[in-house]
Amino acid sequence: MTPSPTTNKRQHVVDTAYALFKRDGFHATGIDRIIAEADIAKMTMYRHFPSKDELIVEVLEHRARRFERQLDRLAQEVATPEQKIGKIFDWHERWFRSADFHGCLFAHALAEFGDPGHPVFKAVARQKNGLKRRMQSILEEVMPPGQAESAAAALLMLIEGATLMAQMGQPAIDGARKAAAAIIASARTPQ
Repeated sequence: MTPSPTTNKRQHVVDTAYALFKRDGFHATGIDRIIAEADIAKMTMYRHFPSKDELIVEVLEHRARRFERQLDRLAQEVATPEQKIGKIFDWHERWFRSADFHGCLFAHALAEFGDPGHPVFKAVARQKNGLKRRMQSILEEVMPPGQAESAAAALLMLIEGATLMAQMGQPAIDGARKAAAAIIASARTPQ
């Protein structure tokens, strides 16, 4: 099935906004700039996205879905929970080294939209909690749910810290990977 012109136009707006938000930030990127860069009419923008907040949420959700699909593919390449968690760290390592790396779009959004009731904040929380749940589900194959939840929270903190360090130009993924292995080994050890 071929996407409709309307779907293509909507996705074009999302892709354009994503590139601008990633490079310049959310508040610094105005709707008029997105309209100009996307080369669309103002009516087209507002038909698809009645508010800038709705566009930001869609950009974040689009990015989250893409990330989830990438992790789903990587998880199929390996069998053990440790290998699956390793693939998540591998994904981050490749991302940190890419020319396209400018830090975490979700962390940037959180910095600009700190109100927990704001839709952008909620979109960030969904993505971060989704990654934590993914890792928890993987770890529940080899440890009790409570331990898996604690280990997944610690792994998320390692990933977030390594992402920030990478944005600062400091390598941290190898240390994060070693710490993750230690956390998983410790959580697997009977208490």
